[in-house]
Amino acid sequence: MESKFESNGTAVTEFILLGLVETAGLQPAIFVIFLFAYLLTVGGNLSILAAVLVEPKLHTPMYFFLGNLSILDVGCISVTVPSMLGRLLTHKRTVPYGACLTQLFFFHQLAGVDCFLLTAMAYDRFLAICRPLTYSTRMNHTVQKILVATSWACAFSNALTHTVAISTLNFCGPNVINHFYCDLPQLLQLSCSSTQLNELLLFGLGVLMAGAPVILIVTSYIHVAAAVLRIQSSEGRKKAFSTCSSHLTVVGIFYGTGVFSYMRLGSVEASDKDKGIGILNTVISPMLNPLIYSLRNPDVQGALRRVLTGKRDMA
Repeated sequence: MESKFESNGTAVTEFILLGLVETAGLQPAIFVIFLFAYLLTVGGNLSILAAVLVEPKLHTPMYFFLGNLSILDVGCISVTVPSMLGRLLTHKRTVPYGACLTQLFFFHQLAGVDCFLLTAMAYDRFLAICRPLTYSTRMNHTVQKILVATSWACAFSNALTHTVAISTLNFCGPNVINHFYCDLPQLLQLSCSSTQLNELLLFGLGVLMAGAPVILIVTSYIHVAAAVLRIQSSEGRKKAFSTCSSHLTVVGIFYGTGVFSYMRLGSVEASDKDKGIGILNTVISPMLNPLIYSLRNPDVQGALRRVLTGKRDMA
């Protein structure tokens, strides 16, 4: 398929996304699998959000942040998967230049909020376990809203910076992206301009957006672990650790895949590994989050049962 060019014959106006598989016979199976994953992810996260909203027991800071995380997970998968499903249905693999940059912006906006929101959840656990006497005043409704608003503002600045920076590059061919959505590493590989500034921005902002939150999360959990180990009863220790294990699992999946995706720009060849990491980032992680948070949490399980059956707690 030929790319479209402007009158000067140099500027690419659309990209070709190869998708997950190029074999036509496998595409119906890919469509069914990812449609099911999308519906499961949206349904699971909206169920968690509904449980947090209707269950009085879950009207706490931890679940306020969890509800926000569920909204982000729905948004993150919705930025990438529906457009991929649409291309599979229509057999049209082209995506306009503007649409590609729009997808990149919203993906980095939502992923950036995720970074800071996971940090806020770690801070919440630190205050709850290490500073229980002042917890209610340090993590009041105003503080919760400020943390969420700050997360959105910082992520917006990061996403806008990358989008504006990539828009200054020239794309004069080739225009084939070996992926199923538009993202920075793949676009940088296609540019015929110097991408040195963009790579410096990606590294510098990556340190701020991921490095700083990771340091804060690790520091919080070092203090949490020390406080939990001082608890005398084994039952008390088990309960304290169980409230943190779900969050740590999500943090591990999110940051592990993110670091692998964006901190290896020296590898200029697009590969199927990038697609695998992309699936982990945009599909598997948002799909697993509701399961991770509800699997060992009786309060969430009970709230979900009441939401799904329409029964309210009589207590």
